[in-house]
Amino acid sequence: MNKRILSVAVIAAMMGTTTQVQAAGFQLAEYSATGLGRAYAGEAAMADNAAAQFRNPAMLTYLEGTQMTTGAILVMPNIDVDGEVTFADGGTSATSAKDIAGDAVVPNFYVSHQLNEQWFLGLALGSNFGMATELDDSFLGTQFGNEASITAIEVNPNVAYRVNEQFSIGAGVRLVLGEGSFGAQAPTGTFVPAETTLKYMEGDDISWGWQLGGAWQINTDNRIGFNYRSEVEQNLEGEAKGLGFDIAMIMQGKKPSNHYDGAMELALPATAEIASFHQLTEKLAVHASVNWTDWSTFEKLEAVIPEISASPILVKQENWEDNYRFAVGATYQLSQKSTLRTGIAYDQAAVSDANRTTTIPEVDRLWLSVGYGYQYSNNLDFDFGATYIFADESPIHEHEEDSAKFGGTFEGQVSGNIILVGVQATYRF
Repeated sequence: MNKRILSVAVIAAMMGTTTQVQAAGFQLAEYSATGLGRAYAGEAAMADNAAAQFRNPAMLTYLEGTQMTTGAILVMPNIDVDGEVTFADGGTSATSAKDIAGDAVVPNFYVSHQLNEQWFLGLALGSNFGMATELDDSFLGTQFGNEASITAIEVNPNVAYRVNEQFSIGAGVRLVLGEGSFGAQAPTGTFVPAETTLKYMEGDDISWGWQLGGAWQINTDNRIGFNYRSEVEQNLEGEAKGLGFDIAMIMQGKKPSNHYDGAMELALPATAEIASFHQLTEKLAVHASVNWTDWSTFEKLEAVIPEISASPILVKQENWEDNYRFAVGATYQLSQKSTLRTGIAYDQAAVSDANRTTTIPEVDRLWLSVGYGYQYSNNLDFDFGATYIFADESPIHEHEEDSAKFGGTFEGQVSGNIILVGVQATYRF
């Protein structure tokens, strides 16, 4: 990768406006079309295909032979921000930004292989974090951030062991590769010419983590699964430029530069899931999940730019909180070749009303999902899933001191929805 991420955290904290309608914070849930069709209910206890390892490596022990699963999910957000800016001179003006998040495709690829009756191997390629936003130049709150993007790809090899007919365990290593950018510019109506770059950052990073999982087959029709994904610590290095950095240099009697080298530490939060699967009849099964994410570690962002200051520079105060996600779903075997899926989920916001800002307008989300699976042959399956997500209209209060110098404060609300459509194919060798 040619760029260095100055900070995934900066991108997420300053402009993570797409992510609040996919999963909490800047986390992505879209790892398979199969799971999408049931709102990802019961994922840590499900073993439809090789994608199961991404949510619980222990589920590899339920996959026979060698399987390959690949697909993609189209994310179509519709997010609006409306409110009122109070300028530094006391004047006010209404402003809005419509459809600030562009469409995106989240691809995935998985392979599983049974070595013998007890040992299983797997490889997962997917994404747990990602976003992309851009606000029009006409929005009067661009001093808080006007564009951002991040792509984080995980390479995740896994191994699983069947202890006996009831218990299985699994583990995996997570190699996380990220690339992204963030920009903020002066809005119209300030003492700085409109569209002047205040801050711009870009780059990439590589970091490591791990996951552990377990499964308990209570009896033929009931199963419980558990998965834990570690915190991933990133020491991010990259480039920065803009008027905000130049002013800091001038105040120290130093000559401004075209760019500044910098670094920031960020801990991508740990997550955990407990899930259950219950075969009620020959054709009907129900499943459920409770997910937890350790977002309370995301208290604030501090960057170190040695050329400007030896001490950490506060980028953003966040004060996030741990969040939970609750999901229930059902699978119905319509025929020997056709399977129907459905699910509903409630995803809590990772921030309270008091701390929500334009930078990440985190809100509660309600998922409604449907899915369909078709067995084309004994070796080949196709899966389709679709979800409509309602995002609660929620208040925003923005008053960052450094941004206020370029355009006051912002009071408003965020509203919107998102549509997810996924397709997938599985081949069994």
